Amino acid sequence: MKKKDPVYITGHRHPDTDSIASSIAYAFFKRSMGVQSVPCRLGALNKETRYLLNRFGFQEPVLLQDARMKLSEIAMDAPVSITSDTTIYETLKIMQKDNHAYCGVVDEKQHLLGMVTKSDLAVVGLEDTARSIDILAHTPAENIRKTINGTMVYDDDQAYINGKVSIIAMTELERLENFNVKDRIVIVGSNTEAQLKLIQLGAGLLIIVWADQIDEKVIGAARERHCPIIRSGHGSMNTSRYLYFAPSVERIMKKKLVSFHSNELAEDVGNKMLRSRYRVYPVVDQEERLVGYISRYHIMDAKKRKLILVDHNEFSQSVNAVEKGKVLEVIDHHRINDFTTSQPVAFRNEIVGSTATIIATIFRENQMLIPAALAGLLLGAILSDTMNFHSPTTTERDKSTANILAAIADLDMEEFAEELFTVTSSQEKSSFSDMINQDLKIYDIHSCKLSISQVIVSSAREMRSDAKEITGVLEHFAQKKQIDLAVLVFTSILENGSVVYAGGSRSSWAVEAFPDCDGEEHTFQKNLLSRKQQIFPALASVISDYMDG
Repeated sequence: MKKKDPVYITGHRHPDTDSIASSIAYAFFKRSMGVQSVPCRLGALNKETRYLLNRFGFQEPVLLQDARMKLSEIAMDAPVSITSDTTIYETLKIMQKDNHAYCGVVDEKQHLLGMVTKSDLAVVGLEDTARSIDILAHTPAENIRKTINGTMVYDDDQAYINGKVSIIAMTELERLENFNVKDRIVIVGSNTEAQLKLIQLGAGLLIIVWADQIDEKVIGAARERHCPIIRSGHGSMNTSRYLYFAPSVERIMKKKLVSFHSNELAEDVGNKMLRSRYRVYPVVDQEERLVGYISRYHIMDAKKRKLILVDHNEFSQSVNAVEKGKVLEVIDHHRINDFTTSQPVAFRNEIVGSTATIIATIFRENQMLIPAALAGLLLGAILSDTMNFHSPTTTERDKSTANILAAIADLDMEEFAEELFTVTSSQEKSSFSDMINQDLKIYDIHSCKLSISQVIVSSAREMRSDAKEITGVLEHFAQKKQIDLAVLVFTSILENGSVVYAGGSRSSWAVEAFPDCDGEEHTFQKNLLSRKQQIFPALASVISDYMDG
């Protein structure tokens, strides 16, 4: 059965609890419907999310770095390989068996050493004999025995052959003196006297054809002269033909290769292939071990990564190169801005305070039971995104869904919320730089680049004692990321409000959006809780006034 391509379900960059919980829950739902689904994250998890995953026993979703497929994710040819001491003849048989025109050469740990193709093997029989002589000179007698299907009558570790070959057949003994057989591989028939004479003349290796037995006198002479003897399994013609395929592939393999790593993007590999003209390329892992072979066909036939976006729909907030993937669905509760696709998609956007509310609704619509642990995770996401129902984005559906999930998970909602926000507001160990990045969203409004980070703390008012340091970190962040207006909002659910800080060349616009009281800086903004319905609209309005003007 053909393996199905997985669907990757992902929330937005700088993931929050709603994004992660929705990815996990919807992946569970899709798997229950027979769709192979993988929940993903696009960045590091914040403290709150990690706490909820640990509390309810869920694994951290896999990190998805790019919508484009890696080589490891597309179909490749199997990693057929040989070792450097494999004979040319054995290599040819392996290629014929697997119907391959190539073979990778590896060491005992599968590290790629080189490549051999059928063209390389053909050259052995077609090119100048000088190279064949050279490689035969370094060929062990055992390799020759295997290749000619022979029997080793006598071997000698002090033997020396120069790689040249002589065939002595039907020749009178007195005329053998005319042949220069010194250190050569000599193919001879069953005549005992001829065999002895050739050994005396200094033959480097004797291959005997058409002989059932070898006289002991011949073996004795071979021992004295360090001349190995092989009894061939073929006649003189085939013995001479196969002989040149006895060397190991180490002598003919290509060592300077164009290879690719399995974690490279298929699209990038395709572009690199245009700069060379090989038919096939080896693929190795990060430890240089052979994992397969790839050709232009594989790149052209590679399918796009299937994606489902949850808790966002703006490509600027999605996985890198999302436009190169195949978006199948979107489930979100935010504004619709720059979303375009080349084919129809299932798009569900609802006016609720949390994407987790929509996901839980989908379970109920399909009469599918939500496991207790998953219900607890979704409940945590709703409480987090609605700020325990204090956010103006909260709807009655969020509240009723939360009650249902609390019942399924057997949780007291008030106690659970207090527990959750106690963890969330513990920011003592986080640097201000980490706080900026932990729940960050970036927008482009009339060519003004705006970033908004929101951090939940126990007391927003107390953060004003670090105002100078916070502003300095924001200015550095804005300069490094080339952001015109970088905003960091400290929100306290207990105090029911927030304190706003800004950096960047347009930082004064944040003060216009959230004015300070007379004689005060960073005034506590009562009832300011929602990034989506309060913070972003106020900033966007001021930006529009300036940019349009």
